Amino acid sequence: MSIYDACMEYEKRKTPLIVFAGKDYGMGSSRDWAAKGTALLGIRVVVAQSFERIHRSNLIGMGVLPLQFQEGEGWETLEIQGNETFSIVGLDKLAPRQKVQLEIARGEEKRQVTLSSCIDTPAEVEYYEQGGILPYVLRQYLNKRET
Repeated sequence: MSIYDACMEYEKRKTPLIVFAGKDYGMGSSRDWAAKGTALLGIRVVVAQSFERIHRSNLIGMGVLPLQFQEGEGWETLEIQGNETFSIVGLDKLAPRQKVQLEIARGEEKRQVTLSSCIDTPAEVEYYEQGGILPYVLRQYLNKRET
């Protein structure tokens, strides 16, 4: 099955997707379409060892949450194989650079690891919470028209 077909199948099931990556995620792909493609595939979170600066910002602008592993951790050290399910705990009151918990469930086994949000500013928190910059700006415009 192609990546696109798999993503569409998960969308039918209403299953949000997460990508696990290594260092410098987005390096060489900082154009806004790289983040748009990610969002259009239904990916809601990218967890990486580090992010390319502009791509990190573009992900937030598309409503995709960039999270970072703690130093020395990564998908390899956590032995993530793709048959797990994941939950992120601590997003109910998002703040810049806050710590969140990634719950990893594999069969009956569950464990949590700490991740850092790569949302750096209060404005980025607002963009992310609104689903990206475009929905944020649209809501701001519509709110001004109503007043």
